[in-house]
Amino acid sequence: MRRQFISYATSAVAVLVLGLFPAGAADNAAIKEKAAVCSGCHGENGISQTENIPSLAGQPNQFIQWQLVFFRAGSRKNDQMQPIVEEINNEDIRNFGAYFSQMTPPKAAEDTDPDLSKKGAQVAVGRRCASCHTDSFAGTKAVARLAGQREEYLVKALHDYKAGARVGGGVAAMADVAYHMSDEEITAVSHYLAYFK
Repeated sequence: MRRQFISYATSAVAVLVLGLFPAGAADNAAIKEKAAVCSGCHGENGISQTENIPSLAGQPNQFIQWQLVFFRAGSRKNDQMQPIVEEINNEDIRNFGAYFSQMTPPKAAEDTDPDLSKKGAQVAVGRRCASCHTDSFAGTKAVARLAGQREEYLVKALHDYKAGARVGGGVAAMADVAYHMSDEEITAVSHYLAYFK
């Protein structure tokens, strides 16, 4: 009797699992299709080729979700993002977070200025960047991935935090860190993180 029950249970689980695959594939295709609007700016496979536009590939799921929420609420502002976020719902936000977080993050190119990176590494240690962004600067949960991000975008983000122009999760910590950074430090740490491997 027990063996027969296990056999039925195993069959039922197999049917349930197999039944999920077509729906999952359809869902992934629908998400991919909806996310295609993002590739116009953020690049194919979430890797940006456009100045001052961040790569999304490999960003933590929660981080992407929160940024979309901030854009949609209007607390974070961007002329290109505003009309897009007005058209997405909570399920889209969850799906986009999962979709981009599973993509392979951009690989850092060969460092063009190792001396600047050395200075940037000192800034990162002094400002304790790894305490939130992790030792690999891959980010976690609602904290951004910095490793391999576009250099000029990192410069812009730090200047925005310093000027109080960027709000959202972690804004108090980032505003405090950026406010005390010189332009030279911002340039150096952005270079270091963009080329971090």
